[in-house]
Amino acid sequence: MNKNQELQQRKDAVFARGMGNMAALYVDKAKNNEIWDVEGRRYIDFAAGIAVVNTGHSHPRIQAAVAAQLERFSHTCAMVTPYESVVELAEKLVALAPGNSPKKAMFVTTGAEAVENAVKIARAHTKRSGVIAFNGGFHGRTNLAMGLTGKVAPYKAGFGPFPGEIYHLPYPNAYHGVTEAQSLKALDELFHCDIEPGRVAAIIIEPVQGEGGFYPAPPSFLQKLRALCDQHGILLICDEIQTGFARTGKLFATEYAGIEPDLMTMAKGIAGGFPLAGVVGKADIMDAANPGGLGGTYAAFPLACAAALEVLKIIEEEQLCAKALALGELMNKRLSELQAKYPRHIGQVRNLGAMVAMELIHNGDVDQPNPELTKAIVAKGIEKGVILLSCGVRGNVIRFLPPLTSPLEVVNEGLDLLEQVLADLI
Repeated sequence: MNKNQELQQRKDAVFARGMGNMAALYVDKAKNNEIWDVEGRRYIDFAAGIAVVNTGHSHPRIQAAVAAQLERFSHTCAMVTPYESVVELAEKLVALAPGNSPKKAMFVTTGAEAVENAVKIARAHTKRSGVIAFNGGFHGRTNLAMGLTGKVAPYKAGFGPFPGEIYHLPYPNAYHGVTEAQSLKALDELFHCDIEPGRVAAIIIEPVQGEGGFYPAPPSFLQKLRALCDQHGILLICDEIQTGFARTGKLFATEYAGIEPDLMTMAKGIAGGFPLAGVVGKADIMDAANPGGLGGTYAAFPLACAAALEVLKIIEEEQLCAKALALGELMNKRLSELQAKYPRHIGQVRNLGAMVAMELIHNGDVDQPNPELTKAIVAKGIEKGVILLSCGVRGNVIRFLPPLTSPLEVVNEGLDLLEQVLADLI
């Protein structure tokens, strides 16, 4: 038995079954876009910890910033005795968030917490209760966030009931025949059949659906949502947890639509691998909650704040938005060549910056998803030495999330391995 198998057996004996792992690959060290397991085997990383290490594994500047903070203190609780770094981070984020309105921020630890708090803030500000989300959306694993999530397996199955006053709409998706007009008509029907606009606190949307399949929302749709929210006094929450911090080629994907959200949730890439999340929004809205109504024991963890400040510098100084665009262009080109080679199996290649997807189908039919091939590609990728992730409501999408600092030659090497995987399986 090898070391990875031994560790997997030990894990299975003590971990709850629900907290699984994609592969029996136990990490020993990682650098930029490469990972080495406990047996010394190297892997090219197209996952980035699910869009967390946009700045690459073990970035020396982040390591230095965190080490310096650790020498001073690791925790005091920002709600008891705060520190300068959390103030500086909030100042920078409210300045960088889209739109000209004065803004404020609050911090928590996880993306699900950010979503929960955004809804709390929206309800406190509007004095309304209803929240509208979208089919295929993913907003977290806590109870309210699960209720907002529009994908049952594995996230919601067996965990109900979920909070009331949550409604779902079809997400515009041209590839699957859902038009903007159909989504907007469904919203109009919702207003006439289920809940009047005057009882809706917020609409929450991912500018690019993450777990749902990497489908970008058309900018025109986000603009129409913004106008409808303004018309009815509804707050627009943009969930930028997976799309934020240069992943799509802009600091926030919402910028492609040229709109200003009322509230934005952020996490993942914010702190280069350290646990941090937040909500940034219009100042008058953010101030709706009473003191003590927002926060958490580990909210604005000092090591994470130090890392986040360095992440923002790295994004600017190493031009990670431009690098995301270059990565996306390269990967789309290579994957489109594979699609041309395997048109009956690869239905669509799509990307927004370095948020890249390949959708797998049966017999060239978009209505016949192929989750079996998707699982096989992920598993065979591990064997070949490339780490891939799947997603999609039907489990038939391979998503690519390389660190934005990835050298293009290593990315090409990883795509060569993917090409070998497909040749073995198809």
